[in-house]
Amino acid sequence: MILCANPRLQYLAHKGEIDAALMRVLERGWYILGEEVKALESEFAAYVGVEYGIGVGSGTEGLHLALKACEIGVGDEVITVSHTAVATVAAIEQAGATPVLVDIEPDFFTMDSRKIACAITPKTKAIIPVHLYGQAADLDPILELARTYELRVIEDCSQAHGATYKGKRVGSYGDMGCFSFYPTKNLGALGDGGMVVTDQPEFSRRLRLLREYGWAERYVSHFAGGNSRLDEIQAAILRVKLHYLDEDNAVRARIASMYNDKLIGCDMVRPTCRRETNHVYHLYVVRAQRRDALKGHLKQRGIAALVHYPVPIHLQPAYQGRLTGVDQLLETERAAQEVLSLPIYPELDEADLETVIKVVRTFV
Repeated sequence: MILCANPRLQYLAHKGEIDAALMRVLERGWYILGEEVKALESEFAAYVGVEYGIGVGSGTEGLHLALKACEIGVGDEVITVSHTAVATVAAIEQAGATPVLVDIEPDFFTMDSRKIACAITPKTKAIIPVHLYGQAADLDPILELARTYELRVIEDCSQAHGATYKGKRVGSYGDMGCFSFYPTKNLGALGDGGMVVTDQPEFSRRLRLLREYGWAERYVSHFAGGNSRLDEIQAAILRVKLHYLDEDNAVRARIASMYNDKLIGCDMVRPTCRRETNHVYHLYVVRAQRRDALKGHLKQRGIAALVHYPVPIHLQPAYQGRLTGVDQLLETERAAQEVLSLPIYPELDEADLETVIKVVRTFV
C-alpha cells in the first residue's frame, strides 16, 4: 500500500538521531517543560522569525490558548473558514466564542478576504486565517481589515511549517501563529504537540501561564489556566527534525513539480501556487469532477488517496444548523465534493511516485 503520508518512514530516515535524543531525555530524568522544550521554543521561534515560542499540547490547544491570551470568550465572535480541520472551529468554541464562517477562494482553498468585511459585527474580536495544505492565505488584505476594525489575527499554521508569504514565514504576521506537530505534519512529532509563536511579550507571558494552571510560580495560580504542555520527549524529537524541515519541504516541492508535469492533460485541476508565496505541500490536492471514482480506482490498486475534507464543518452533525455565516459558502461546499489528496511525503520513492502517476493517468 502506498500511503498518503508515512510518518514511520520519516522516523526511520532519522532513526539514529531521534533514538539518541530520546535516550538523552530518558537519562536526564526531566520529562515535562525542561531543557528540550525550552531549546525547541527558542529554535522554532527563530526559524519562524519571531521572538517567542510557547510549546503546548496540540495545535488545537494552541489556537484555544491564543484566543484566551487575547481575552476572547463568551459573547465574542471569531471569523474563520469551514474548509479546514474541525480543530479550528473546535478551538474557538472551546474558548467560549462564536465561530463566524466565510467562504474560500476556489484557486487556493484559503479564506476569501473579500468576504470578511460583511461578516464583521460589533461582537467580532478576531480573524483566524488558515494556511491550508501548505500554502499561505492572502494575509495583506486580512491584516488591513484587522487594523481597520481593531481585530486580532491568529494564524492557523498547522499545515504550513516553513511556508512563506511575501518573503516572511507564516506565523510571523499576525498577533500569534499556531502550529500543530501531529505526526503527519511537515514538522511532526511521534505523538501530539503544538506551539504558539509571537513577537509580543505580553502574549508570551499569558500563554506560559495559561498552559500550566496560571502558575507564575509552582502551585500558585494567578488566574484560571489549564494543562497543555509539550513534553520533553516530543520536543527532543522535533529538535532533530527541525534541522531537516527546509530540506524535506524542498523534496515535497520536487514531488509536487513531478505531479504537475506528468498530470498535464488529465481531467483534473492541479494545485495553484499563489504569487509571492512558497508552498510547502503538506498535501498535494487536486480537484476532480469524478473524485470518488478516482479515489476508488486508486484504492483498488493499493494507493491511499484521502479527502481533506469531505464534509465542511458547517454541514457536520455537531455543527449543522447552529453556526453563523453559513448561507453563502458555495466554494467551500464545491471543494468538499472535488478535492483529493495524492500521496506526498519526503520519503516517497520515485518508483512509488511513478506508480501513483501511472494509475491516475490510466483512470483519466
